[in-house]
Amino acid sequence: MSNRVMIVEDEPLIAMLIEDLLPELGFHVQHTVASVEAALQAIEQQDIDLALLDVNLAGIASFPIAEALSARQLPFLFTTGYGQLGIPEKFADYPVLPKPFRMAELQAALQACAKVA
Repeated sequence: MSNRVMIVEDEPLIAMLIEDLLPELGFHVQHTVASVEAALQAIEQQDIDLALLDVNLAGIASFPIAEALSARQLPFLFTTGYGQLGIPEKFADYPVLPKPFRMAELQAALQACAKVA
């Protein structure tokens, strides 16, 4: 697994936390976006290796992003404050990182993400 990451997160403080943690884990933040539209545009640039998706982006589900990533066989994981609830069955095998999380949990989720790919 390469290390260029797209963060999809609508909460600025959480996005900044992830941006700070990823380099410590050996990852490069390629894009940080807060909407479905911006994420889909970033995917079209074909310059990411994996993604972290907040399930709920200001009331809009991030599943269209998951569909686009899956179609391109790009690994991703979900971040959510709601646990596994509400994640469609077709994405049940993808890792879910519950919020709030610690660095070790983020690292474990990224490793699980690599196994799904």
